Amino acid sequence: MFNIVLFGPPGAGKGTQAAKMAAEYNLTHLSTGDILREEMKRNSPLGQQVKALIDGGELVPDATVIKLIGEKLKSAHNTDGFIFDGFPRTVEQAKALDEMLAGQNLEIASMITLEVEENELVARLMLRGESSGRADDSNIEVIKNRIKVYNQQTAPVAEYYRQQQKHAAVSNMGTIDQTFALIAAEIQRINS
Repeated sequence: MFNIVLFGPPGAGKGTQAAKMAAEYNLTHLSTGDILREEMKRNSPLGQQVKALIDGGELVPDATVIKLIGEKLKSAHNTDGFIFDGFPRTVEQAKALDEMLAGQNLEIASMITLEVEENELVARLMLRGESSGRADDSNIEVIKNRIKVYNQQTAPVAEYYRQQQKHAAVSNMGTIDQTFALIAAEIQRINS
């Protein structure tokens, strides 16, 4: 199995690129954002707790996210691997993911970081907020806090994978297809 962590700040285009990767390489796209939004939609106690955190631009606790990802890994079938989108967000989550995968004789092949300039991120998120109605994409202060939280708490995960020689950075300032071509070249490099 081939497992990729697709990484980048909010608005970097992870969901868009992950969908293309999933189709091209028969990978299962595990988006923590989608998983958590499903919980909120069900309005479960967990969903209510998650909603309060996300609406404030904060991260959901590691234990909660790790448990949800573990359940998704066990339930996936007919896949050649996984794309982890929005996970891991902390070094602790990265270590937990490595342990979960090792328990199934799997590992992360690479973390691919989508790099986007901050002013472009803000513009993309505001535009997405207008079309989706998502509260966390409609408020400029929440957006800036999400980017700040990413830089402070999430960016160190790239260093974790860099130390394992499993990190690559790809610019996502071009078109969707241009970025996908860069990702495909990186996947080919990993597999060669």
